[in-house]
Amino acid sequence: MQPQPRALRLLPLLVALGTAWACTPAAADDWGTYLKPFSADSLWNSRPVNPTFAEDVIPTSSYFPAITANAYSTGMFLASPQDPPMTITGASGSKGLFNTDDENYHDITIPHWPSATKPAPGSDGHADIVDPTTNIIHSFWQLKQQGTQWTAAQYSWTKLDGRGWPDPGHYYQGARATGVPASGGLIRIHEAAAKPDFYSHALAMSLTFNGLSANPTYVFPATSADTNAAKLNSGAFPEGALVMLPASFDTSTLTDPELRRIAETLKRYGAYIVDANTGTPFVIYVEIGASYNLHPNGWNNTAASELQVIRVALRRVTGASSWVDGNGKTFTPNKNLNLLSMRGSWTQQSGSTLGKYSSWDQAVVFPATSSVSEVVNYSNRGMNAVTWAKPVMGASYKVTARTTGGGKLRFTVYDQAAGKMTVDTGYLDNGQSKTFTWSATTPALVLYARSGGTGQASNVGGELIKAD
Repeated sequence: MQPQPRALRLLPLLVALGTAWACTPAAADDWGTYLKPFSADSLWNSRPVNPTFAEDVIPTSSYFPAITANAYSTGMFLASPQDPPMTITGASGSKGLFNTDDENYHDITIPHWPSATKPAPGSDGHADIVDPTTNIIHSFWQLKQQGTQWTAAQYSWTKLDGRGWPDPGHYYQGARATGVPASGGLIRIHEAAAKPDFYSHALAMSLTFNGLSANPTYVFPATSADTNAAKLNSGAFPEGALVMLPASFDTSTLTDPELRRIAETLKRYGAYIVDANTGTPFVIYVEIGASYNLHPNGWNNTAASELQVIRVALRRVTGASSWVDGNGKTFTPNKNLNLLSMRGSWTQQSGSTLGKYSSWDQAVVFPATSSVSEVVNYSNRGMNAVTWAKPVMGASYKVTARTTGGGKLRFTVYDQAAGKMTVDTGYLDNGQSKTFTWSATTPALVLYARSGGTGQASNVGGELIKAD
């Protein structure tokens, strides 16, 4: 969420020096890279065919709509294998650095830290570090440099070549309220410099509270919303919703070439609502450092009025006949995503080697050992209550072990209301699955992980999806 953006109304957008690598054009199929993050079939890189729309209109608010590369956007910083590691801590006097995936406060050491890293100057302090070596985008909220020490309030991560949206298991993968990295949907420095007819991906957008919905606060593909969304929101647009301009919208009526470019993008790809702001009907985000300013000579009434024209015409997408990915292939977005996480506290059950949860591995990790050890997780934190992914009574589900080094996974569900165990898969080897019927009304997950005992390190993770 961004504080009240008065600068959007009165000041030129901030322009920083771009770097040479930021302006290098990407190959057409170069997905999952710094210049073209996420997979070809990520919803960021895909577009709906024959979309249908709701009739709700984004309302006016205190300020004009905005397209901004200012203090409340973000920069994207490319890490190289030669960059040194950096340990990020919580700010002085805070509980520490909150890691959204394991839901704990602790320091994090980033393997490769670019010297050019500079958080956004606004109070959100966004910064995304893109590390192709590890295939990770590190996403920070309220990142600050204090001398040689870096601090932040919140840390999340996502795969560079992944979906660009969380799944219900790993439900928070970035600094935005919807759990996406701030880089998702961002108009990049090199894209803005190229001035194409339209940008070849969906855009990132925030709305203010009178536009955002209180119920539901979010919809697929989002897995979360702003903390106080149910209390503060009074509109019709949930976070995670895709908004577009109808095909009939006449972009030739827009006099500003950049607004025509935005409008053409909104007709093809649309924009996903990823966050809230204070007082601005909608904000579309541009990478900090882009030469991008709708008001280069002071307030531009024409641009402001044309943004209002776009606002009035935007509609929420309710469906589509099909989807086309970044390679032009027709596909159906997958909503049957992993529900299971290995997060939580693990206790020694037997043996002498303690396995611990590793967020980057999405698994319990045992160091090399020649003896078998077993750990158990009673925390019941293995499934997050994502509203559109709650288990359905009577439906079939399949759990599959994802292990290395001979590790094994055991998945159990205890129904607290019935006072009995409803699922016990026994120990599963890597790739082995068990299908069961969901019958627990008040489920408590108890997970077990067993090391391989082969003299090498072993990882134990799993996947839980609907089977029918």
